[in-house]
Amino acid sequence: MRMALASDHRGFKAKELVKNLLKLRGIETLDFGCNDQNSCDYPDTGLAGAQAVADGKADNAILMCGTGIGMSITANKVKGIRAALCHDEMTAQLARRHNNANVLCLPADLIGDELIRRVVDIWLATEYEGGRHDRRLQKIAAYEMNGQAGKDPSA
Repeated sequence: MRMALASDHRGFKAKELVKNLLKLRGIETLDFGCNDQNSCDYPDTGLAGAQAVADGKADNAILMCGTGIGMSITANKVKGIRAALCHDEMTAQLARRHNNANVLCLPADLIGDELIRRVVDIWLATEYEGGRHDRRLQKIAAYEMNGQAGKDPSA
């Protein structure tokens, strides 16, 4: 598995924590920055991380900023990305199980190191459930392709 990582200055410490966590689990990482705590703009690094997933250079991504909101909004602008902002184990599990999230966004300022570890662990361990959720994800993909809501993608 190959994981893209990105953060802004507020998420830098969390990114380094996650990078080490993934390394211990034998997961290869692609680090799209930032590289220190100097101020930077989350769209620059977040778009690069999400695009790596969309381009197939990474299987998934974990993006971090202060609240996770900016990274989530940014990543979801990239075609094919299903980014989920997760604050706890339950949101991480459901993001994967029900939404097949391929990008995890974390709020570095709002949850501590131990909760970050648990959220990442459960997100990595949870498989997509499929079934009834496929129809919903197909609708999202259809909208992404043609920009029209409410269309049946199988029509």
